Amino acid sequence: MTNDPRNRIDPANYYDRLGEGEWERLEESFKNSLEFENTTDYLDRFLPESGRVLDAGGAAGRYSIWLAEKGYDVTVLDLSAEQVAIARRRVAERDLESRVSVQRGDIRDLPFSDDRFDATLCLGGPLSHVIDADGRDAAVRELRRVAKSDAPVFVSVMGFVAVVQNLIKSAPHFEAGVRQLPDVVETRDYSPELIAKHGIDDPSFVECHFFRSDELRRLLEARGIAVEVVAGLEGPASNFGANLEEIDEEAQETVAEVVETLREDPTIADLSNHILAVGRVE
Repeated sequence: MTNDPRNRIDPANYYDRLGEGEWERLEESFKNSLEFENTTDYLDRFLPESGRVLDAGGAAGRYSIWLAEKGYDVTVLDLSAEQVAIARRRVAERDLESRVSVQRGDIRDLPFSDDRFDATLCLGGPLSHVIDADGRDAAVRELRRVAKSDAPVFVSVMGFVAVVQNLIKSAPHFEAGVRQLPDVVETRDYSPELIAKHGIDDPSFVECHFFRSDELRRLLEARGIAVEVVAGLEGPASNFGANLEEIDEEAQETVAEVVETLREDPTIADLSNHILAVGRVE
């Protein structure tokens, strides 16, 4: 059953296999570090000075540990048993067990009481891994339900335009990606139906819905989360990972400054690999 391509793109199975790769992802390249640095910049800007934070879909706990080291009490929840195990290990290595609790769960059905958290996070794309529209709506309702009134809500998703660009860019060595393009453009999904239609035996990615920035805003606002910021986390540096590794540190700093300057431009947000929305519970 695990060799079935449809099973391989299931998010829990995919992240079980990925293992430490998800922990390492945000520091393995300069481009990926832009996602982390810009996200934590917004966390610094919008989080209350202290309190209880939910990191929903938090995988190996990189953001949870960052928050705990700043004095927050954090609950990290993830669908992947392997990511939960890694998070527990990483938390223990830093003696943060008193600050961080780790458990397995689904962002569409959070096992917490109403109005429990001073902030809720869903970062790095967990909402994108829910390809059913009703499921995404349920997840946003849950993020709002467990948050206190006026609490900030942080959600980042995978960007549609960047995925289309990347598939075209990869055409010389990944022609199958170009063949998939019309379906991706029509549905904005990388789904079991897509891999079955194209006879893909070795899927290149995990089940995913790709967002436009206005779609993310509408989804949150429809469920009572007033959006204050939409930002592109990698901005114009999206899809240029290898090139950016070849430039010196000063040039990288310049790129990072430009990404920060432009990140809230609506066009830049739509171009980004990851799109972040920051809202507040009404």
